[in-house]
Amino acid sequence: MIGAIAGDIIGSVYEFNSTKDVDFPMFCPNSSFTDDTVLSVALADSILSGTPYIAKLKEYYRRYPRAGYGGSFANWAASKNTKPYNSWGNGAAMRVSPVGYAYDTLDDVLARAKQSAEVTHNHPEGVKGAQATASSIFLARQGKSKDFIRDYIEDTFHYDLRRKVDEIRPIYEFDVSCQGSVPESIICFLESNDFEHCIRLAVSLGGDSDTMACIAGGISQAFYKGVPPKIKAQVFHFLDEPLADIVKKFCKKYKCE
Repeated sequence: MIGAIAGDIIGSVYEFNSTKDVDFPMFCPNSSFTDDTVLSVALADSILSGTPYIAKLKEYYRRYPRAGYGGSFANWAASKNTKPYNSWGNGAAMRVSPVGYAYDTLDDVLARAKQSAEVTHNHPEGVKGAQATASSIFLARQGKSKDFIRDYIEDTFHYDLRRKVDEIRPIYEFDVSCQGSVPESIICFLESNDFEHCIRLAVSLGGDSDTMACIAGGISQAFYKGVPPKIKAQVFHFLDEPLADIVKKFCKKYKCE
């Protein structure tokens, strides 16, 4: 989960000022956590407290109303409406990392990822993106190889993960759909050498950088068994105390520090 937040903060300055280079400053004075972090922590809080996903997502939106939410989510979160809005966007995948860490069987992870997505993103592609991300994290936690993870995701969700980052980068454009950003984020993890390399690859595609680095970072933390100490320290530098407190409680309980 810290890996997902690190990806969000690192990618935040490149979301609308994209780069196609892997050699970029990872943390800048104007780096910040965004809605990716806020909603990831909301799900973590929901899991810790047993409070329904909907209640926590709306609560955290009220607490952090200017975190950069998509328009459809903001309208839903600010309203009294509790029905989903059939989104296929990558918002369901960006916030799902706590699910990948909190449950002990693949079936539970898939079921909980589906539930966490469907409160807003009940389009099949929205659900698929959340499940693919969460199951990648779970399999990485279990010590599965990258080849195993790739084959499982391809067979289960029918994403094309055989492409290379260098093939994708020149033609890739900003894409907030699950189907247009989750596979590419997973590819960045699969091709990476370590946590930092994964984040650099995700940002270098020049797309929805904070969200793609968030997705890739959550998987990468699980696979590489942690986040480098310097990057982890920067995460807690940028988080405020309430968010940091939930992250620490969640990571202590689910051993994802």
